[in-house]
Amino acid sequence: MLTEIMIKLSGDEPWRIHLPHLVMDTLCGIAITLALRWLYRQSSVSQHYVVAKHVVLLLLAALLWTQFKWYTLQALFGSWWVSMTWFDFGTWTSASLTMLATWTAGYYGIKNYLTSVEERERADKALHLANEAQLKMLRYQLNPHFMFNSINAICTLILKNENTHAVSMLEQLCDFLRYSLYTDPLSTIPVAEEIDILNNYLDIEKGRFQSRLQVNIQADNGCQDILIPSLIVQPLVENVLKHGMIPNQTIVIKVNFESQNQGLLVTVKDNGKGFTENTPMMTTDSESGIGLSNCRQRLKLIYHGDATLDTGNNAGGGAWVKIWLPVKEGARDAAH
Repeated sequence: MLTEIMIKLSGDEPWRIHLPHLVMDTLCGIAITLALRWLYRQSSVSQHYVVAKHVVLLLLAALLWTQFKWYTLQALFGSWWVSMTWFDFGTWTSASLTMLATWTAGYYGIKNYLTSVEERERADKALHLANEAQLKMLRYQLNPHFMFNSINAICTLILKNENTHAVSMLEQLCDFLRYSLYTDPLSTIPVAEEIDILNNYLDIEKGRFQSRLQVNIQADNGCQDILIPSLIVQPLVENVLKHGMIPNQTIVIKVNFESQNQGLLVTVKDNGKGFTENTPMMTTDSESGIGLSNCRQRLKLIYHGDATLDTGNNAGGGAWVKIWLPVKEGARDAAH
């Protein structure tokens, strides 16, 4: 419409002709662009000669609009069948073609942009769903190893006629598995709740190792309500019991939660064998090193590289594993 107004301003027709002609001209242009939009879609169904078909449609639309503008203008002047000169035909057709070509370019520019945004959103959604599926797989991947060891220990207690101890251990196992199955693997929980889960798991393991397992869990007061991925510490402790113990050794495990560098530092220490190059605990791709590998993958998917997991040996023997998690704003007290 702005283009039409600019053309009209430079003309010498009176406004009693200008104004109605401008309205009819604009309405016709809108109708033609709507028709072009439908025709463009229809011509794109078949991928053959798409550009050629669009050019032909554009030329025909420009010619139609030119004829409409000319004859409506003549009708407003009261002369219906005045033919156009070649100069008028070229000038008016060029103006119509320019406006329709500009509209076509804008139409396809917006269409391609919206298509790109839609495809990007679909790709992001697919990636998000894939990450969720992978996280769930990683969470549930831990359970079979733990269940095998626990059930084996319960069977041993039954064979020894320690039925009371076996029933107690079975109840603790049920509580732990109930939590694992009914807690969303993608959810975050307060540190205090993670400690409760860890204690429940360790009570089960104490049924296997009895006095040979000693555990000390501490958390700073300011850490209790920080949200972390559920069951992120348990596989590290399980890894110690599975790969770090020396035969007939009393294993001591210390777990500490503390605030550090605007984040949460979780440290798991033991007095076991420690790490070597060939120690399964150091591997990230073997079945025997699944605890550390699992934690690394979960942290990478959840925190997108912002969290860290480091390993090393204590000066006096044994190993340590440290996880640093960024604490996002609003990550405290969100569970309450």
